[in-house]
Amino acid sequence: MAQLTDDCFAFSGPLMPIGEMERLIAERILPVRETERVGLRDARTRVTAADVIAPVDLPPFDNSAVDGYAVRHADLKSNDETPMKIAGRLTAGKPTGLVLNAGEAVRIFTGAPMPVGADTVFMQEDVKVEGDRVMLPSGLKSGANRRLAGEDLRAGDIAIGAGTVLGAQHIALAAALGLTDLHVVRRIRVAIFSTGDEVVEPGARRGGAAIYDANRYLLSELLGRLGAAVTDLGILADRPDELMHALQGAAKDHDLIITSGGVSTGEADYVRDALERIGRLVFWRVAIKPGRPVAMGVVRANAGKGAAAFIGLPGNPVAAFVTFVRVVRPLLRRLAGAQPQELIALPVPTAFAYRKRKGRREYVRVALRRRPDGEIEAVKHPQDGAGIITSLTETDGLLEFSEEVTEIEPGARIGFLSYAQLVG
Repeated sequence: MAQLTDDCFAFSGPLMPIGEMERLIAERILPVRETERVGLRDARTRVTAADVIAPVDLPPFDNSAVDGYAVRHADLKSNDETPMKIAGRLTAGKPTGLVLNAGEAVRIFTGAPMPVGADTVFMQEDVKVEGDRVMLPSGLKSGANRRLAGEDLRAGDIAIGAGTVLGAQHIALAAALGLTDLHVVRRIRVAIFSTGDEVVEPGARRGGAAIYDANRYLLSELLGRLGAAVTDLGILADRPDELMHALQGAAKDHDLIITSGGVSTGEADYVRDALERIGRLVFWRVAIKPGRPVAMGVVRANAGKGAAAFIGLPGNPVAAFVTFVRVVRPLLRRLAGAQPQELIALPVPTAFAYRKRKGRREYVRVALRRRPDGEIEAVKHPQDGAGIITSLTETDGLLEFSEEVTEIEPGARIGFLSYAQLVG
């Protein structure tokens, strides 16, 4: 179960600023405590439960970084070529106790252990070979093209810190250290469902006033990319008792419940009412566009058998996407015990003018294009609607307009967040 303090979000303002929401999530949501060990092939997207300590030096021995010739730098002439006798040949994977004597060079290949006494390697394309001798040019610094034992990590160093979201690079590092499994936080268990009498399953018969449900597929994919274990509870009709029962059932064995639709101010938006009857609604409006009607709270299971965090997302798919990456993502990472990860928006010039209200964070869908002068600029999608799914498929990311901004002119540099950064 998710670890939630009683006053996990307490906020009395009419619209919660994003910065305040993120601060409260970091302070009041406690990570799950259960951990497990998983093999390296199953570790991607998981969160380390403890520091991973290097059991060996990396690399474990001095070795050559290139194909070439290993020498003692002290034997080289400072202002002229140095002829040396080729005294042997070393390849990767072959142990050696070869000792390099004065005036000798050894033919060596990338990854091969350095011979005893050698400290420098010439690249093969920089030398001339004449029979059993090699001519070495002057000017190469001592230690060139040599990889020292432990220069990457020393045995006992922290290789991967606790709270790291494991990617391919971390798994490669663990493998290079000889590890076969890692200690990680168990997967966060998330239940999702859509609401609304107008929503039907893709492939089902659709009445004239119905729409196919895209949001559960969107949420399932996004949650999977973040390493969550997802339970899809399907589509629930606009019936308060059924909604309440479904929420309470999901709260028994999930850490987080996510719904889409039913949290605005409409008379048929029942999710918020159901939540207030069986849990606690902490806030239901965030100063964000698109996606203002996003709710957050706590759901209590029946008979005191646990509780789960709750997030109610807007029904429009674009609003659901934006609020997921800016609200759900940090909450999910916090539940998993991941170290905070700041989203760094990189400034790009805009190809359009824009006006907005002060006091809310706005996210505009844009495509990147290269101008004739080589500069990259952001082009706004022609349709702004929160229900236009092609505005996500035909763009590259979001421009983030801060709360203070009210108007920009073409050429203004605005922070850009790529979809790869937001969903990866």
